[in-house]
Parts: sequence; C-alpha cells; structure tokens
Amino acid sequence: MLLKTSVLSIALAALCLLAAPLALAQAYPAKPVKLIVPFPPGGPTDIVGRFVATKLSEALGQQFVVENRAGAGGTVGSEVASQASADGYTLLYGSTSTLAMAPSLYRKLGYDPRKSFAPISLVSSGPMLVAVNASVPANTLAELIALAKDKPGSLNYASAGNATPPHLAAEMFKSMAGVNLVHVPYKGGGPALQAVTAGEVQILFEGLVTLLPQIKSGRLRALAISAAVRDPALPDVPTSAEAGLPAFQVNFWSGLVAPAGTPPEVIATLNAALRQVLAGGDAKATLTRFGLAPAGNTPPEFSRFIDSEILRWERVIQASGAKVD
Repeated sequence: MLLKTSVLSIALAALCLLAAPLALAQAYPAKPVKLIVPFPPGGPTDIVGRFVATKLSEALGQQFVVENRAGAGGTVGSEVASQASADGYTLLYGSTSTLAMAPSLYRKLGYDPRKSFAPISLVSSGPMLVAVNASVPANTLAELIALAKDKPGSLNYASAGNATPPHLAAEMFKSMAGVNLVHVPYKGGGPALQAVTAGEVQILFEGLVTLLPQIKSGRLRALAISAAVRDPALPDVPTSAEAGLPAFQVNFWSGLVAPAGTPPEVIATLNAALRQVLAGGDAKATLTRFGLAPAGNTPPEFSRFIDSEILRWERVIQASGAKVD
C-alpha cells in the first residue's frame, strides 16, 4: 500500500511539472507588463513602442506600460532590461541602435544582443530622410554636399545619441559624399528634432515619423529619402539615388525582445499576439502614416535578422571610422 501511494505521489508530481508551463502560458499576462523604451518620449522608437504597447494591451487584456529609460544611445535602458527577471513582465522595445549598432561602437557594453535577450518579433522598418533647417541655403542634396565641401566643419548634424541610426546614417553619408559634418548628439530623437527645428543645428537624419509635421509646417526641408521609391507622404522628395547618392540606402527597424531565459510559452504568446496586431489593417495604416512598414516574424527569424544586422553595421562602422563621441 505504501509503495502504491509513493508511485501515485510521484506520478502526480510529474503531471504537475508537465502542466506548469501550460498553466503559465494560459495565465500570462496575469499582471501589468513593463515595456522599456530606452529613449526619451517623442522619438520614433518611443512613438512606435507606445503604439505596440497599446495594441498588446488590447490583444492580451492586460496593461502594457511604457517606461522610458534613456541614456548612452539606448544602451542604459537596454542593460536594465537585460538584467530584469525573465518572467515576461519586463520587455525591451529594441531597435537598430541597441541591438545591431551598439556592439561595434561601445567597448564596454553591459549586454550582448545575441545572448542577453530572447527575440520575440521584428515590428517595423523604414527609410531615413535627410533634412535641414529651413534657413540652410540648400534646396537639394547636391547643394548641401557642395555647401559642406565649400565650408568644411561648419555644418552640424544632430542625432538621437551615439550609436543610434541617425548617427551612423550621417557617418555613412559623410563617407560616401566626402564631406565633413560635426556630430552633435542628444539624449533622444525628440531633443535632436527640437534642436534642428530651432536652428541650433543645421542637419538631421531621421525617420519620417518624427520629421513629417515639421516638414509640412515649413520649419524643416527634406532633401532626400533613403529608399528605393519615393514615399507617398512626401511625393516631391527624391530618393537618395535620384538625388545623386545611390549608395546611401539606410533602413532603421525596431522589435520586441525579452530577457534571456524567458519561458518559451511566454515568448510564443507575445509573438502570436504581436503578429496578429501587425497583420491588422489598423497597424498597417498607422505604421504607413509613420513612414514604416509592418514586419512581424517568428522568434528564430528575428534572431537571425539581428545576427545579420550586427555584421552589416560592423562593416559600415569600420568603413566610416565612426566613433562614440
């Protein structure tokens, strides 16, 4: 009788262990989820990150709360996220800068994009605009290049910080155009945009999501877009190829990751919800308005994409000689 009881107890314990992951997946999320956006409010990563948080809240019936943790080109918030409990209740809204560029620019990075995170899904991607303050005497990309060559070091460009897409896009532009522009890093896309709009800095390389209102108002002038075709929102702005710099092709992207070790069931729940959101008409319309394209994929696909982007930007950084200021 004692032996039968022991066998029964062991069997019940085994069943409980097998049922635990399923119960976790069914219960998740049972409380609010923190989504760390490693940049200040107002920039493109923050804008799309908040959209994702809202949509996941609707899809999963639990609040996803954005927490801005800015600093050092997004690496401060990313490191905080990498050290969070791997339970699915702290996530990172990652991007080109934090997951692909930072490893080649920071000698002492507090996280490893390949090892510190569990990829969930790519969210969006989009090209960059080359824009100048309306007071800059350049109406085309060729005129801007000529102005920069005529007065080397006299023109400044703002960025969302070191190791961000605007920073590396500008360094790539400098290398390809053969010009000398001075880097002025800010703590996020919002402050950088304000500086260029106010005329404190002359040039900005940034996504359509943040620049469009200022371009429409006439405060900024768009000279080119780093895409294969013109954007419907700015039909008069030529592509970089049309503007005379065909090699200048830069896309910035963003996606959702969790701390490494997060249960696969939680990752699967988040991936399914996010891909469903991105397949909807509302997401497509919203992201298109921001100059972005929905880009949902599987965790393994996102992992391979991150690997390829790290290698791609490593080559760009080496060729341009870009450094963290």
